[in-house]
Amino acid sequence: MLQVVICDPIHSAGVALLHAQTDLEVLDHSSTPKNALPHALKNAHALITRSMTPIDAPMLEHAHQLKAIVRAGVGVDNVHIDLCSKKGIVVMNVPTANTIAAVELTMAHLLNAVRRFPSANAQLKSERLWKREDWYGTELKGKKLGIIGFGNIGSRVGVRARAFGMEVIAYDPYIHKSKATDLGAHYTTDFNEILACDCITIHTPKNAETLNIIDAPQIAKMKEGVILINCARGGLYNEEALLEALRSKKVRWLGLDVFSKEPSIANPLLDLENVYVTPHIGANTLESQEQIALEAAKAVIQSLKGSAYPNALNLSIKAHMPTYAKTYLQLTQKLGFFSAQINKDAIGALELIVAGPVREYADSLLTFALLGLLKPTLGDQINEVNARFIAQERKIAISTRALDNATPYTNAITLQLTTRTQTTQVSGTIFANDLLKITNINGFEMDIKPQGNMILFKNTDVPGVVGNVGQTLGKHGINIADFRLGRNDKQEALAVILVDAPISTDILRALQQIPHCLHACLVCI
Repeated sequence: MLQVVICDPIHSAGVALLHAQTDLEVLDHSSTPKNALPHALKNAHALITRSMTPIDAPMLEHAHQLKAIVRAGVGVDNVHIDLCSKKGIVVMNVPTANTIAAVELTMAHLLNAVRRFPSANAQLKSERLWKREDWYGTELKGKKLGIIGFGNIGSRVGVRARAFGMEVIAYDPYIHKSKATDLGAHYTTDFNEILACDCITIHTPKNAETLNIIDAPQIAKMKEGVILINCARGGLYNEEALLEALRSKKVRWLGLDVFSKEPSIANPLLDLENVYVTPHIGANTLESQEQIALEAAKAVIQSLKGSAYPNALNLSIKAHMPTYAKTYLQLTQKLGFFSAQINKDAIGALELIVAGPVREYADSLLTFALLGLLKPTLGDQINEVNARFIAQERKIAISTRALDNATPYTNAITLQLTTRTQTTQVSGTIFANDLLKITNINGFEMDIKPQGNMILFKNTDVPGVVGNVGQTLGKHGINIADFRLGRNDKQEALAVILVDAPISTDILRALQQIPHCLHACLVCI
C-alpha cells in the first residue's frame, strides 16, 4: 500500500479525501517534532507540506521511496527542489487555490486606496471624532487600472474592476491577446501604457524578470498621485524607491500585503500615512484553505497513480513555458492516460493534433501525451526524459499536426491512437479557471472532467438501455455521480458514467451482457 505523510496541518477536507482512497495509507505527522520527521518518511511515497517543514537533505535522508512532494500553497522556499530532482522526486505546488481570496484582497486594497476606510473607522472609533470633511475620496469609475500579469488572479481583478466602471489595461507577454480582449480589457505590449494609468496592480511570480519591475525610473514616468497595489510577491516593487515616491506624494497611495523581507515589522513604509498594509493574508480565507487542502490531496492521488503531475515545478520541460501552456501539458497527459485505457492493444502510432496558440508547444505536449499513454503499462519506468526513447524502442510512430483554428475553443488538443485493430481519437480543451474537459471521444461529443472512476458504455441507440445500465449498477451497490451521453449519426450512443467506487470485473461483465451493448470498459484517472 502506498503511504502518504502529512507534515504540516492542512484543512480536514483534504485529509478526508486522502483517507477515502482505499489504496493509500495516510499518516498525519503534522504535530510530530521536525527532528523526528526524517524517520517518519522512511516508507513514504508522497508527502504534503506547508511552509513550516524544511524539505532538505537531512529531511530526505531516509526517504528512499519518496516519489512526490506537494507544497500545499504557492511558495516553495522551504523545498530543496534541485535535491528533489536529483533524487527523482517530483515537486508540486498549489498555485491557484487561493485565487479568489487574493483577488478580493486586491480589490479591498484598491477600494481603501480611494476611500481610506480603515483610517476613517479608526478616527471615529478611537478618537470619537465625527469629521466627514477629512474623508473626501475619489471614485474608481472612469479611472485606468494597469494590471501587470493577467493570469488567474490578474484577469479576475480585471473583471471586477470593469464592474466598477474602470478602464483596464493588461500587460502580460505570456498570454494570448484574446484572453484580455475577451474580458473587455485593452491588451498592451508597451509597458509605458501601464505606467500612465491612474492605478497599478501586479500579479506575477517573483523571478529575475519581475524583481523590481517597478523602480525609480518607472515611478518617474507615472502620473502624479498614482495608486500602487501589490498583493502578489514582495520585491516586485522596489521598496526604497517607493519610500521616496510616497514621501513626495508622487505615489498618492500604496496598498501592500507582501514585503521583500517577512515578517516585516520594522519596515519604514509602515511609518507613512499614505501606506495601508496587511500581513501577507492573501490566502487567509476559510474557503481558500479548504481548496488548498483539496487540491494538494488530489495532486498526491494523481501523481501516485501516474495520471498527472499538476503544477510540477521540477519537470524541466515546463521551465520556459507560459502558465496557460503548462496547464495543457497536464490535459495532454490525461488524454494519453485516458486513451491507453480505452484502447489496450499494442500501439502502432500516435498523432497529436494541436489547434490554437498552444500549437507553439506541440513538441512538449507530445512528450506528455506519451507519458500518459505509456504510464499504465510502464509505471515508474517512464518519465519525461525517456518517453520518446521508449516510444522508439516500441516502434511507435509519433507525429504532430498544428492547426491555426481551434473553433469553438481557444485551444484544443486531440490524440489519435492507432493500433493493429482500431483507431481511437480523444479531444479536450481547457476552459476558464483552468477547468480541464474531454470534449470528444471517437466522434461522440462530450463534456467530461478527466478524473475519477469512469465507465465507458457504447450501445445501439434504442430505448431502455440507459435504464438497464442504472439498474445493473444499482443492483451491485454502485452510486452514479455523473452521467454524460453522446450520440452519432450511426444510431449509436456512448455514455460516460462517473461512479463513486471502483468497478469489479464481475460488474463490468454484467454491463457487457446488457442487450444492445456494443462495448464497455473502465477508465480510472
